[in-house]
Amino acid sequence: MTNGKKMRELFAQKGFVVAPGCHDALTAKIIGYLGFDAVYMTGYGQSASHLGQPDVGLMTMSEMVMRAANTVEAAGVPVVADADTGFGNAVNVQRTIREYEKAGVAVIQLEDQVMPKKCGHMTGRQVVPMEEMVGKIKAAVDARQGDMMIMARTDARTVYGIDEAIKRGLAYKEAGADIIFIESPESEEEMRKINQVIPGLTLANMVEGGRTPIFKNDELKEFGYNLVIYPTASTYVTTKAMIDLWEGLKRDGTTITMLDKMVPFAQFNELMGLQRIRDIEHTYAASTGR
Repeated sequence: MTNGKKMRELFAQKGFVVAPGCHDALTAKIIGYLGFDAVYMTGYGQSASHLGQPDVGLMTMSEMVMRAANTVEAAGVPVVADADTGFGNAVNVQRTIREYEKAGVAVIQLEDQVMPKKCGHMTGRQVVPMEEMVGKIKAAVDARQGDMMIMARTDARTVYGIDEAIKRGLAYKEAGADIIFIESPESEEEMRKINQVIPGLTLANMVEGGRTPIFKNDELKEFGYNLVIYPTASTYVTTKAMIDLWEGLKRDGTTITMLDKMVPFAQFNELMGLQRIRDIEHTYAASTGR
């Protein structure tokens, strides 16, 4: 079964899916290991972990596809993957769709920002005309060859208000998007309105410190959302842990004082699947008569 089909079945069976965000393959592996149904590959975290740069459109399509492929293999569960603006016009979008499909992505996220894009909770964002994005979604639908789902995001709320954002969401749904993502609504009232007006699957984006209020999963489900992502949490927690670790080394002259903050050597090797690698080595070494 393809990952796209797995994701469609998750929505059909559960109606509501929680996808924690990963900023690298290790984070994705932990999320899958802990039993979550899906992983969200965040462009925000990819830019930070791969480039050490903010989310301002610096990641290229080939870089994101490579990261997506590694994430899919590590996670072991369906991956919802950020693809920014599709990295260009409708022609670029079609190539992006094909490359993300080959990487095994379950859901691809495309947004209507002007290139170079910015994080959806930063100010200064601009959006392309609605008609241009509609054309890009249609191009994505036509390029898709399998079950991968297409999620359309609009950043119009911050620039033009919630009504324009919903208008765009409806147009993107009509163009063939499977999931609608209205970025950065600013109140419970707006979040409820989105789900009252837009039919089908919708996404809630929980960004700690962002423009949207944080609600619990049960509340978001009651609002009418079908998918919730936590794109920045792993990046922020990892950053805090690294600062604490290396400040501790500077202070104490050793990392021993930080052992209670670390996963033990044996547990980490278990998480990484070291035993499976040893089993493979044993099987094929034995088969060669060595």
